Amino acid sequence: MAKRGAQEPLDVGAESPASKKAKIQDALEDELPPPPPEQDSVANGANGHAAADVAGLAGASAARQAELEKLEAIDQEDEAADDDNDEPAVRAQQRLPDQRYSDLYLDTISRKNLDFDFEKLCSVTLGNINIYACLVCGKYFAGRGPKTPAYFHALEIGHHVYIHMETKKVYVLPEGYEVKNKSLDDIKYVVDPKFSPEEVKSIDRRKPGEEEGRRESWDLWGKKYVPGFVGMNNIKANDYLNVVVQALAHVPPLRNFFLLEDFSTRPQLPQRFSTLVRKIWNPRAFKSHVSPHELIQEISLRSSKKFLLTSQADPIEFLSWFLNHLHLSLGGSKTKPQTSLIQKTFQGSLRVESQTITAHADVTDRLRFEGNPDTIRSQTSPFLILTLDLPPAPLFQDGVEAKNIIPQIPLTKVLEKYNGIATQERLNTRMRYRLLAPLPPFLIMHVKRFQPNKFLGSQRNPTIVTFHPRGLDMRPFVERPEGEQEGQQEPLLYDLVANITYEGVKVRDDSVEGEAERKVWKAQVREGGATKGPGGEGGHGGPQWWEMQDLFVDRTNGELLSTKESYIMVWERRRKGSGKGGGGKSG
Repeated sequence: MAKRGAQEPLDVGAESPASKKAKIQDALEDELPPPPPEQDSVANGANGHAAADVAGLAGASAARQAELEKLEAIDQEDEAADDDNDEPAVRAQQRLPDQRYSDLYLDTISRKNLDFDFEKLCSVTLGNINIYACLVCGKYFAGRGPKTPAYFHALEIGHHVYIHMETKKVYVLPEGYEVKNKSLDDIKYVVDPKFSPEEVKSIDRRKPGEEEGRRESWDLWGKKYVPGFVGMNNIKANDYLNVVVQALAHVPPLRNFFLLEDFSTRPQLPQRFSTLVRKIWNPRAFKSHVSPHELIQEISLRSSKKFLLTSQADPIEFLSWFLNHLHLSLGGSKTKPQTSLIQKTFQGSLRVESQTITAHADVTDRLRFEGNPDTIRSQTSPFLILTLDLPPAPLFQDGVEAKNIIPQIPLTKVLEKYNGIATQERLNTRMRYRLLAPLPPFLIMHVKRFQPNKFLGSQRNPTIVTFHPRGLDMRPFVERPEGEQEGQQEPLLYDLVANITYEGVKVRDDSVEGEAERKVWKAQVREGGATKGPGGEGGHGGPQWWEMQDLFVDRTNGELLSTKESYIMVWERRRKGSGKGGGGKSG
């Protein structure tokens, strides 16, 4: 039964597809001559001629059959070749879409939703392998192939643009093709900022007459910020880590190293710290603050949960742990000195003398304690941090003025611990300390404010250490070389780079002890190089100071730095011939 034809042609108004191969039978019918007409051999009476015609027809049929088989074999080979090329053609189509549709979903990207500071974990499987970030909602997903969380997210929610967090390549899902568009370069830069040597050199360089606000940048919300002086998110109780990172990020040799070095093949600790430092100094950031979440997760893992984002810790304990583990992660040795940038920047040496104290009775039967000169032992010990001891706080307040008098002491007085003359007694041993030359380029000083107390756990000493941020002379505390007289020595000046302060805030509670004290840590860091000119602190050409407490960032006066309870100080050794006009001394 014949099929009924369509009322209207189906190809009206549509472009005809590419012509396909004609059938072999149709081609043969066009090429071969038609068969001769049939003749009645009996009617014509030509039996001999009929036999000859039948023989000729049989030969022509055999030739025609052979040619048919040959053409069919060629056709089968062509079809097999076409079938093999079908799948690569589809994959090539996915990899290289039509140029008109390559930016089809780029208008759905929401840059205000993007936050690449958190740890790269899939929000569905919590895996950390092959992580993509959705550029529409900012969430992390694993994979981009079928049956992966990113693929299902694209189908269910309709978010189509994703970036790989390691390769920085952008893909459109579920189609799976890569997008190469220059409008995405700002997102790739925020994911992993990169700096050139010229950009790093210009960080501390300020031209004469340069305006103060020239280095300011703006985030997506139109808020101004200065790269390098941005707030850090306090997730719960990680402010002790924030102040340490802020201080280390402004030590020029350490900062330049982590801005320029490639840590892709290094351990996770220096790699994540480098990423955080580069985000702090990012001049094209989407937001004017950063989060240390990714770094603190690695620190929590490496420290066996000693330093967490949910509980407070001592900044000096964390700083000591962090510097030592950075030293080992960068290939430093546990026994040999000066084997990494950490030790070359902060490590010095001091001479420690110990003398045994003996007790004996004199003529009047009075007990006396004297040092035995025969038991003096001397040894050289390396250090990364200098500990400064405060005098005991007064037990009673001033009864005349009836005020809370806060005791003060100059920094040079506290540093006399290292002049080689002052002694400290520990059990039955008398100790003396003396710094040895050469001193490191940067000195880290720790003001020991907290003492263990069996009733309160720890007791704070509120004594204020006064100092000038420029021109601290360390020469009186360094041992003189043999044959050199005291008058021949040049001053060994240091300038303050960062200052971490402590502040106790009273919190009301229902405990028997009364009001509890909440610890508040702040970082005061210097902007610009040390002693750029003879101007005073905060004047034109001199360094500016910033005070940062978590997300709060504000300028401060350099003369007011010593009015806070300093806890950790970082000092930079002044290069010879610089800052001759601003050599104020501490105290």
